[in-house]
Amino acid sequence: MEDDNILLLFSQRREQALTETQAKYGRLCSRVAEGILADVRDAEECVNDTWMHAWNAIPPERPVRLSAWLAKVTRNLALSRLRSRNALKRGGGEIPVLLDELAECIPGAEDPQKTLEGRELSGAIDRFMETLGKEERDLFAARYFFAASVKELAARTGTTEAAVSSRLSRIRRKLRNYLEEEGLL
Repeated sequence: MEDDNILLLFSQRREQALTETQAKYGRLCSRVAEGILADVRDAEECVNDTWMHAWNAIPPERPVRLSAWLAKVTRNLALSRLRSRNALKRGGGEIPVLLDELAECIPGAEDPQKTLEGRELSGAIDRFMETLGKEERDLFAARYFFAASVKELAARTGTTEAAVSSRLSRIRRKLRNYLEEEGLL
């Protein structure tokens, strides 16, 4: 079913909207949640929370790209769930590694000023992604949005883990330079 039809079902408050959304985007949302949470049960709950969020948010919200909107909601819910179970302290999953990798080129949000600058940073990262070629963009998004492991990315691209790590390092360096040029670092 097309996204416009799914959104129409949401606006009509028909439960079929949830069924169609799950059929079309369940796998995507599950991948996002599992990549972050590294636990199938938690990921399933997170995806169910995504459907609930969609039900409550649409309308009045009307996402331009439903797939991207659902992936972002799932990602935010998964990160929230991860923080709540204190997995970062136990070193679970890929998230601590991802945060360490990005720490060199993205400032933290320790204070309200930094939080306000977050919107500018988000826009700058979106613009940076547009400067990358398709392969670099896909690699960056798979690692830092979908939380794919370096091992998984190596298998997916048919290269070694060292090659993937090297490519990611170059992309992060480009991001850092871009953010410096934008005056955000």
